Amino acid sequence: MAKQSIQKSFKHAFEGIVTCIKKERNIKIHLTMMILVIICGCIFQLTMLEWMICILLFCLVISLEILNTAIEAIVDLCSPDYHPLAKIAKDCGAGAVLISAIGAAIIGLMIFIPHLLAVL
Repeated sequence: MAKQSIQKSFKHAFEGIVTCIKKERNIKIHLTMMILVIICGCIFQLTMLEWMICILLFCLVISLEILNTAIEAIVDLCSPDYHPLAKIAKDCGAGAVLISAIGAAIIGLMIFIPHLLAVL
């Protein structure tokens, strides 16, 4: 197989992101939370380290959501009918996203609660 250009590689990657955003409700929730965190971060004037942690968590959660969407698409392609192994694959993918989202929420609270308390 011939290698494709870097531009085509980026084009396909962005198409994957856009497709996931169009098709998946959960990524819209994650993106909404990301925007809210960015707004709060601007209001509370997060430090550089706090921003770096938030950005890392945004990337982790969104990336896992995109991977979960890919897993679901592959499973649906390979096993259009119910199969217990297909269920395991889908549940594990969803579980990975859930763990990262819970961790991100906990770390987010650890970052933002002190800022909120300082204002009150």
